[in-house]
Amino acid sequence: MKQTTPFERGAAVISIDTEQIWGHMDLMNERQFEKRYPCVREIHDRLLELLSAEGIGATWTVVGAMSLAESRGALDERMQGLPEHWTARIPAGDERTHPLWYARSFVRQLQRARTPQEIGMHGGISHLIWGDRGTSSTAAERELRAGMQALLEIGIRPRSFVFPRDLEAHLAVLGECGIRCYRGRSPILSERFGYSKIGGIVRAAEELARLTPMVVWPEESQPGLWNLRPSMFIYSLGAERCRIVPARLRVDRTRIGLKAAIRRQGIFHLALHPENLAESLFAFSVFESMIHEICRFRDRHGLETLTMIQGVDRVAPCRQADERKADGRNVAGRSASVQKAMLSA
Repeated sequence: MKQTTPFERGAAVISIDTEQIWGHMDLMNERQFEKRYPCVREIHDRLLELLSAEGIGATWTVVGAMSLAESRGALDERMQGLPEHWTARIPAGDERTHPLWYARSFVRQLQRARTPQEIGMHGGISHLIWGDRGTSSTAAERELRAGMQALLEIGIRPRSFVFPRDLEAHLAVLGECGIRCYRGRSPILSERFGYSKIGGIVRAAEELARLTPMVVWPEESQPGLWNLRPSMFIYSLGAERCRIVPARLRVDRTRIGLKAAIRRQGIFHLALHPENLAESLFAFSVFESMIHEICRFRDRHGLETLTMIQGVDRVAPCRQADERKADGRNVAGRSASVQKAMLSA
């Protein structure tokens, strides 16, 4: 159901899962990662420069360990209490020795960007998969608190959160640790199948059909905790996949989603991994075209560009005002009923 919101001209939100190899460490080694996603750090720099140049603030949810000056890897005290099978893969070192793992200088760039960017949390200290059956709420809390402490050491207090692999779990932990909003999984069909072959086929079908991306509004899932679902996710932009699903369809669907957000006075929420912009020679230019569409709708139609927390902060006062009005009507209704009863007596 459409929420009461102040997005009169529509809005676009971009959330970026900033993880590098942390998001792939259980799937591939460093050599395999670099082969599939060459020059990934340069892509991060270009992405930040593009957004800053166009005056767009995005939400970059960062794996906490990326911000560390150095780490002892699996032996680091910040990794203690996490599953050993997970931390065993983490190397000791720093940005100079293991740049795929540690990127403090880039996190600093986000802090200093000429167009302010929001820095949120992606999982916690190590990208532990919250939705895995073996991840307890205790481990999830340890993961999140360690990640938030790592960011706090360089002056960042995250308020937005994205689940690793988009697998929602342990929502109560988010509120207890001071998180205000998160990106939940979209209810569209392809997301029900996740990162499976069937999911990939359904996603391809959705793109080929040019389905209109969902218009979304922040939803309060628990008191003080808000869910801002994605409208559209940029998946693989590799050359092989784009022979089946033309890359221009991403631009087309972005345009369709922006029109829908303006028409319905809601949010077009675009989510991505920078790694996918490194998969082919043309991938980044496709994303540039998507950004240019956002800028065109902003400049011609007044579309707003917001971060996740800005979207939530815009809606929360409206919800509170609606609740106060409803409470007032309920009180007035009860008072009238009491007076009527007294007169009848």
